[in-house]
Amino acid sequence: MARDYYEVLGVARTATGDEIRRAHRKLAKELHPDKNKSADAPQKFSEVQEAYDTLSDAAKRGQYDQFGQAGAGSNPFAGGRQPRGGAAWQNVGQEDLEEMLGGLGGIGDFFRGGQPSRTRGGRAPAQAGQNAELEVLVDFMTAAVGGTRSVSIRDAQGKSSAIDVRIPAGVSSGGSLRIAGKGHPGTGGAPAGDLIMLIRVAAHPWFYRDGLDVSIDVPITITEAALGTSIDVPLLKGKVTLRVPAGTASGKKLRVTGKGIAPATGMAGDFYAAIQIVAPATLEAVDAAALAALGEKLPNPRETRWT
Repeated sequence: MARDYYEVLGVARTATGDEIRRAHRKLAKELHPDKNKSADAPQKFSEVQEAYDTLSDAAKRGQYDQFGQAGAGSNPFAGGRQPRGGAAWQNVGQEDLEEMLGGLGGIGDFFRGGQPSRTRGGRAPAQAGQNAELEVLVDFMTAAVGGTRSVSIRDAQGKSSAIDVRIPAGVSSGGSLRIAGKGHPGTGGAPAGDLIMLIRVAAHPWFYRDGLDVSIDVPITITEAALGTSIDVPLLKGKVTLRVPAGTASGKKLRVTGKGIAPATGMAGDFYAAIQIVAPATLEAVDAAALAALGEKLPNPRETRWT
C-alpha cells in the first residue's frame, strides 16, 4: 500500500505551502542519491518527489485530500458531481467505479491501477515537469571572475550525467542560477522543468569580499609603517604595486579603484589592501635598546585619547 503523502513529507494535513516546500527541500537534500548512498535512498527520494508534486499543487492536493491517490491527478467528478447520488468516492467499489466511468465516453480505464494513467485518446495527459533544486559549492575565484562549473545531475531513471554550467562574475552565496529544461521531465510531450542551482561560495585563503568590493590583508613591519615603503599586492587578476605612506597606521585601507568584482552589467567594485603592522616577536639586545630609545622620543598616542 502506498504511503500517505503527508506522512512521506513528515507534515500535518493542515501544513501550509511554505511548510511543505521546506520539508521537501530538507528531505530531498538528505535522500538525494548523489549524497545518500543507502540502498533505499533512490526509492525514498522518488516517494518524496511524488508526494511533493501532488501536495505543492493546490488543485491536486484538494483532490488528494478528498479522494486519496485515486484523485491526485484528474477528477471527472470535480465541481461537486459525485457518483450515485452523492455517495463518497472512497466507498465506491472497483467494479462500480469502472461501470460509472465506462458510461462517460469510453474512459472506463482512466483510473485503472488506482491513479490516472490514460486520457480519452489513450495518451498520458501532458504536464510540464517540476523544477528541481541542487545546492552547488563554487570556488571563490570562479564566483568572483566567472567561469564554467561541471555539475552532476540525475535523470528520472536515476542515471547520472554531467553538464557544464556558466557561472557569471559576481555570483554570491545565497544566489541562484536557473538552467532551463534540466529539471524533472514532463509527461505527454510537455517540456521538462528547470534546474535551480542554489549557490554557496567557498572561502579564499586571502581574499574576502563585501558585495562587489574585494579586500586583502597586507602585513608590514613597524619600520615600513614608520618610514613608508612600496609593496606588490595580488589582485583577482594580476598584481599591483602600492605605495605605503610613512606613518601609516594598522587598519588603514589602500584602495585600487575598479579592480574588485566586475559583473557583466554595471560598474566594477574596488580593491582594498588592509594594512596590518606586525611587530617582531623577538629582538636582539641592541635593537631592543634602539627601539626603547626611540620610544622615549615619541609622543604618547593615548595621552589625550580618553580625556
